[in-house]
Amino acid sequence: MEDGVLEQQSNGCKGDIMQNGTTTRAGTGKREGYLSWEDYFMAIAKLAAMRSKDPATQVGCAIVNRENKVIGTGYNGFPVGISDDDLPWTKGSPDPLENKHTYVVHAEMNAIINKSMNNIEGCTMYTTLLPCNECAKMIIQVGCYDISVWGFSPYQDFKMLGGIC
Repeated sequence: MEDGVLEQQSNGCKGDIMQNGTTTRAGTGKREGYLSWEDYFMAIAKLAAMRSKDPATQVGCAIVNRENKVIGTGYNGFPVGISDDDLPWTKGSPDPLENKHTYVVHAEMNAIINKSMNNIEGCTMYTTLLPCNECAKMIIQVGCYDISVWGFSPYQDFKMLGGIC
């Protein structure tokens, strides 16, 4: 290789063509166009939402600690061990036993329950839908006061103070 000429290798060892078409020389700087932490964590929440069997509303959630590590994920669905075919997925029925809201565990609650560490105080929650009142109370109770919600530009942070989201 001549000095000053970049080799273009797919493994990026000596030089690489970036997604945006720019080229870098090995060791001269990071690539451009990579995801921000916020976009990365929101993408995880959106991916979790794709696990929901709910035909009307698919919600996902990711809990992230101060070191940018995902410590919990969840999506809306029936409790563990309950078949997705045994209970109703309808909403708005006057009979509470025929209404999904009686049975569904929300994504935020599932993420808190599924967390990989004992304490989530000070963590950030990324969710694809604004938490309901019951989830907001649980989120406050566990000390997670920073929430980013999909659809608010750019992921407006909702600071929970005194039980108000």
